[in-house]
Amino acid sequence: MERSAVALCVSSHQQRIDQWIFLDVPSDITIDVNGACFSLHKFPLVSQSGQIRKLMAEHKDVDISRVDLLNLPGGSDTFELVAKFCYGVHFEITPENVAQLLCVSEYLEMTDQYAAENLASRSEAYLDGVVCKNLEMCVKVLQQCESLLPLADKLKIVSRCIEAIASKACADQIASSFTRLEYSTSGRLHVNKHAKSNGDWWIENLSILRVDLYQRVIEAMKCRGVRPESIGSSLVHFAENSFKKVPSIWNIASHQRFELVNGSLTCERRLVVECIASLLPVEKHSVPIGFLFGLLRSAMMLDCMMSCRLNLERRIGSQLELAALDDILIPSCQNAGDTLFDIETIYRILVIFSQQEGSDDDGSSYDSECLNTPSQTAMVKVAKLLDNYLAEIAPDSNLKLAKFIAIAGTLPGYARTTDDGLYRAIDIYLKVHKELSDLERRRLCKIVDFQKLSEEASSHASQNERLPLQATVQLLYIEQMRLGNALGCSYLDDKQKLSHQSQRVGSCMFSRVTSPRDNYISLRRENRELKLELARMRVRLNDLERGHSCMKQDLKNSISQKLLNSIARKIGNLSLFGRSPFRGDNSPSKNSQKSDTSLTGRT
Repeated sequence: MERSAVALCVSSHQQRIDQWIFLDVPSDITIDVNGACFSLHKFPLVSQSGQIRKLMAEHKDVDISRVDLLNLPGGSDTFELVAKFCYGVHFEITPENVAQLLCVSEYLEMTDQYAAENLASRSEAYLDGVVCKNLEMCVKVLQQCESLLPLADKLKIVSRCIEAIASKACADQIASSFTRLEYSTSGRLHVNKHAKSNGDWWIENLSILRVDLYQRVIEAMKCRGVRPESIGSSLVHFAENSFKKVPSIWNIASHQRFELVNGSLTCERRLVVECIASLLPVEKHSVPIGFLFGLLRSAMMLDCMMSCRLNLERRIGSQLELAALDDILIPSCQNAGDTLFDIETIYRILVIFSQQEGSDDDGSSYDSECLNTPSQTAMVKVAKLLDNYLAEIAPDSNLKLAKFIAIAGTLPGYARTTDDGLYRAIDIYLKVHKELSDLERRRLCKIVDFQKLSEEASSHASQNERLPLQATVQLLYIEQMRLGNALGCSYLDDKQKLSHQSQRVGSCMFSRVTSPRDNYISLRRENRELKLELARMRVRLNDLERGHSCMKQDLKNSISQKLLNSIARKIGNLSLFGRSPFRGDNSPSKNSQKSDTSLTGRT
């Protein structure tokens, strides 16, 4: 089968050559190029190629009728163009063949030293005068150079095209920036970042390059000052184009466990991920955080270098407030006995976020040397994200208590404005892990600040049988303090004092002679009494409001002094009825206690 293919190739080449070769002069030399034979004449070849001239000179005593050109750059197709050039047949130099012609002219020594305006000089003129002035042509030439390395690099074909691409992209961006200039309301000239930029049209063109050449182009663009946002967009497009046949890597909503088989993913894909991770701009927000998570998933699945993974985790941690829940639900690639999601990676990212370098507000760079904590807004967003994440991983039966507590405590206490989400995650964990001891349940409940629970969550927690008894007693005490403050029976307005009181409940309350069970019953009874007193106060307040509305209506409709006197009498009666409940011994609490006592006595 291979022999027939070679014969077909030879015959096709020979048929094309017979159309322009000197048919009236018999050929005296056969050139073999990787199995493809060309029946030609010595004189046209010797007059243009120094390599063939030297070969003939070395064997002038022997009639050479066959020459083998092994490893000829470009193969038989390129040599056919060389033969045409030697015979004076015109053909067009294009971006698709100029790199091959330059390399083959170097291989065959077709320079001006042997003939004026030889193939090397003509190809050089086309590369410098035409290709290097057009970005698309440079990309095509680079694509052809992939099979011509390292000779194309030695001839500086690659470096010239890369510099031309970087310069052209930078110039186009500068020109595009001028079109986005506008005056602000204050009269200052600034660049409208939201306006559409036409200077990034090259992003799609670069995605066809091989990863090593693409890396060199991006590095040259960084040196030229191309915008980080454009570099990031190019990286995203290149990665998606490289992994379009592997959709599971970029499906950020996929939660299933990935079972990888050694050898199913090639080293080329691993090289692409490591290369893209190393090319990411140092400026924050230059690429979407969802792309960073997708890149991190790929690095984990492809077993990339640890430095690559840590670099991605550091970048994600510095802007974690932009992440969504689906982003951080990274499936575990470990053994089946481990957790469903990768807890360790998210833990490291959370630690990086809480201890990150650089201010979160300016969003300038990953490499800032000043130490600042994230902004309060970012903290609140990440706290909500973490609580939702804890609720998602809590049903995992393989999740150990120590890991759950560790990841829940990565953020400081002030990050959460409310602990409702954290309490919900803990409740789910307790519901699934019923085997926890009372001591372990108490350890778990210590990470919740019950004072930061909403009224609804606090009511649910006080009746939650899964919580330890100490936590329930503390919740009831906090609810009692809230009711006391609502009734005006306590002046504990300072939050630190309230926190001190709740801590005393947790530490000293259980050291009394009475048992926790008795304290629990006592607190429940006091809560019922306070709720009853609050209901009575509301009834009295409603009566006062109705009397006040009637008084206003009488004032509008009456003109005579008689009606005014009547209103005065009504005001006197209402004042006797609505005396302040906080004066002297006639307080509502004491009156209610007397009435309660009398009612009790009657029964």
